[in-house]
Amino acid sequence: MLARAIRGSNSIEGYNVEIDDAAAALDDEEPLSADQQTFAEIRGYRQALGYVLQMASDPHFAIDVSALRGMHFMMLSHALSKSPGQYRSGPIYVRDDHEERIVYEGPDATLVPALVDELVDDLRESNGADPIVRAAMAHLNLVMIHPFRDGNGRMARALQTLVLSREEIVEPPFSSVEEWLGGNTEDYYRVLAQTGQGAWRPEGDTALWVRFMLRAHHMQAQTVERRLHEAAAIWVMLDRIVAEHGLHERVTEVLYEAVLGYRVRRSTYLKQAELEERTATRDLGRLVDIGLLEARGATRGRYYIAAGPLQDVRAEARASREPLYDPYPGLRAELTVGS
Repeated sequence: MLARAIRGSNSIEGYNVEIDDAAAALDDEEPLSADQQTFAEIRGYRQALGYVLQMASDPHFAIDVSALRGMHFMMLSHALSKSPGQYRSGPIYVRDDHEERIVYEGPDATLVPALVDELVDDLRESNGADPIVRAAMAHLNLVMIHPFRDGNGRMARALQTLVLSREEIVEPPFSSVEEWLGGNTEDYYRVLAQTGQGAWRPEGDTALWVRFMLRAHHMQAQTVERRLHEAAAIWVMLDRIVAEHGLHERVTEVLYEAVLGYRVRRSTYLKQAELEERTATRDLGRLVDIGLLEARGATRGRYYIAAGPLQDVRAEARASREPLYDPYPGLRAELTVGS
């Protein structure tokens, strides 16, 4: 879930990685295919999101200006030219590269410190609003203030997850909608454009935005639930395969990751199963010999992917996948008409 959230939020900004490279950032591994610049962005976001998760249950933690600026520094500390942790000192514009036009202009830079102060003061007060709505509004307000030179969208999405986690309504990785937003980027940009109306207007109507976020939570929750059912079915099939081949049960997890589409690495398997290198090498070699995994790449950069039988497991698990129910069936049409 964390890897999918990291990948989703960064894909909105054009930093696209495979799911296993996003997971590599969580495991302190090197990427298999992402370039170094892209992976630096992924690692930075992983660090900021890790801070969010660490602080979620800390009773002494408070969301304040220092916390927000610290998160921004963690996110962009690899690129000092982007002034990580510092407010912007000049105007800022959001461009639609497809239509080559400016779609939003942030408030004057002189207003930014006071606006961020007001935002965090509001977050510290309990105004009786539903946590999902409070988190959605924190996201919207930060992205409309656009206080930093870069990383404002990712900061706003991380702040939304932080607000939700502080409300303790659910485990943070499961409450995040970053994966959903990453998979529905065009709709996300459309609702921001319609809500923002081109410039800082705090008196504007936010009903469409709130409905969009409620829909995102609903659809993401269904996605997670469906994934959970598929995982259970996959594990049953893998247990059967492991038993049929007389394999040690420790290989089941590595087979599961291959079924999900991960490129399995020996180094990751070593950590997960807490094995000696010789044992891990023997296990993976055996899985290749019996046709469950395929080895790719040279010895140093070698990884393993699902072979035929595991691809069949994936297909069988997904064959029973139920369609998602849309609680706001007319919302997407509204976004299209409005754009």
